[in-house]
Amino acid sequence: MARPAASALAAVLTLILVNGNAHAPAAATAAPAPLVVTAKQQGWAFRDGDGREVTLRGFNVSGSAKLYENSLLPFRSTADAARSAQAMRDLTGANVIRFLISWEGVQPSPSTIDYAYLDKAVEQIRAFTGRGIRVLVDYHQDLYSSYLFNQDSWYTGDGAPEWVIKAGDYPKESCGICLLWGQNMQTNKAVRQAAYDFWRDRRISTSAGEVGVQEAFLRQATATMTHIRQRLPEQEFASVIGFDPFNEPFDGGLSGKSGLEWEKTYLMPFYQRFRAAMDASGWAAKPAFVEPLAFWNTGFFEEGGLTTVGALGTRYVFNSHFYDGARMTVDPSPASDGVYDAAMNEIRDRARTLATAPFVSEFGYKLSGGGSDRTPWMVRAMYQAMDSGVPGKSWWQAAGTGGNVLSSTQWHWDAYSGRHHELMNRNPAKVRTEGDGWNDEDFSVVAADASGALATRLDQAVLDRLYPSAVAGDVLAFAYEDLARSGYGGAGQQRAWLAVPSSMPGIAALVKDRRFGVLVWREPATAPSAPTELHLPASFTAATTVVVGDVATRAGLPASGPAAIATETGSSTAHRLLLRPSGAAPGTVHTALVIGAATGPAVTPAQLAAAATELAAWRNQRFPT
Repeated sequence: MARPAASALAAVLTLILVNGNAHAPAAATAAPAPLVVTAKQQGWAFRDGDGREVTLRGFNVSGSAKLYENSLLPFRSTADAARSAQAMRDLTGANVIRFLISWEGVQPSPSTIDYAYLDKAVEQIRAFTGRGIRVLVDYHQDLYSSYLFNQDSWYTGDGAPEWVIKAGDYPKESCGICLLWGQNMQTNKAVRQAAYDFWRDRRISTSAGEVGVQEAFLRQATATMTHIRQRLPEQEFASVIGFDPFNEPFDGGLSGKSGLEWEKTYLMPFYQRFRAAMDASGWAAKPAFVEPLAFWNTGFFEEGGLTTVGALGTRYVFNSHFYDGARMTVDPSPASDGVYDAAMNEIRDRARTLATAPFVSEFGYKLSGGGSDRTPWMVRAMYQAMDSGVPGKSWWQAAGTGGNVLSSTQWHWDAYSGRHHELMNRNPAKVRTEGDGWNDEDFSVVAADASGALATRLDQAVLDRLYPSAVAGDVLAFAYEDLARSGYGGAGQQRAWLAVPSSMPGIAALVKDRRFGVLVWREPATAPSAPTELHLPASFTAATTVVVGDVATRAGLPASGPAAIATETGSSTAHRLLLRPSGAAPGTVHTALVIGAATGPAVTPAQLAAAATELAAWRNQRFPT
């Protein structure tokens, strides 16, 4: 996770099998078709096998992969992974995860690839693909390695194995006066020197011979990707959307260069080498989700963003994180309508410049400790800005300027939140049990009770959102009013951010004190073979969901027809809205106003008719065909 701050195998001829060939149970449901990145009018987008524009929303699983108590995997068992996958699908309608693995877990010695570790990872991945959830695999590291830290250190890391650190002979670690663990990237000589060596592929001596550090990483990555490809059935491998080569890269020393020059000189060549490893491992059809310098958009000492590397193209995805560095440190203000639009629009703009799709693979805020009283609306504002880069107060007047709906995975989903037993830096005198069990963080949006049942810790209204999961055509605009409260457990104030203008009194009356969303999309050139789909929050039931638009206008959703309800893949409780325009000409602009009307007075036919007339007039004015 990003934090604000002042700013191998060469001699190995045979990879050693460490035991274990178990696989996850057969998939419970059909896996979704592969995704591709394609151009559209407002940039680039993910599309499925039916040509629909796909929005991915989900979570990182999880920071537990940093912990030795979890054997460097997100879950302690396949059963725990399956329990989490089901809860995630049921409670939030998530359709993607970022799945963390560790170099240390894959390669515990210079001459060993731990295939048992990889098989366990595959089993856990299949728990999600079997429920219709796509997977981004992530090589995770923070502060390069836990083996850089002494037993009594205030901090720890994860990533590189012990044999790499021993061969590096690094100085004694010390962060100095550090209030946040991320400052180690700028002030800890051991951490910085180790990163410096990685980017320059320093030659090190190991028990398997001399090898370059980066070379060793790429060779084990090739073995990892080959094994995952072989172990996942074809249909489930189709659910894997790509690979994140290196979490939150930091320079370790710019050698007199700017951050932009460093990205071009060191980071991008590494990504190109990783891209070649993907091609050699059976991953040629999947993009590499590449990250810029870790601090490029935290609000402090911003530099980077891959702006000098040229167009990436669709074999890569621009993969950014976003954390509010100011509110993490010096800014005591709460979040509000539109507060993160500029940050998310910067991500959209960078992706357009790089000629590929954007993805936000980490964002969020702590759920306990000082400042956590602001978390519900901070996360709400982040989702709002990912839905549309226009504040709610002006969305109806400027909807078409909001940019693409951003796909994302929130940090994070920890099934063991508050129930850890991690020996920090292998020190039995420093047992971490609270929060995430790692560097005093507490970001998990869920926690389990004594029986293992998972429940959300953040307001369900923030996490279980209306979003356009698959749109038959091009998304032109989308916004959602979640009415999430500013506190926890239903506490705090409730304030609508998506304000309907006075020129639309019928719609304003219909959505008053209700959650609602608006989707605008353009009919594709070729008649779609699958419907437009939106995930419906749990409060949007078949009987109480209202749809207004040119596809259908009705109160209550049937199981078939132009506007219908269906269960989400892999769930019996989560639902989606299916919209099927009939006989629409290519280029036709469609609108759908979707309202959760479980509260308030009954919706009348006259109200529906008035809202439909206003919505059509608004569409014709703002999105002329």
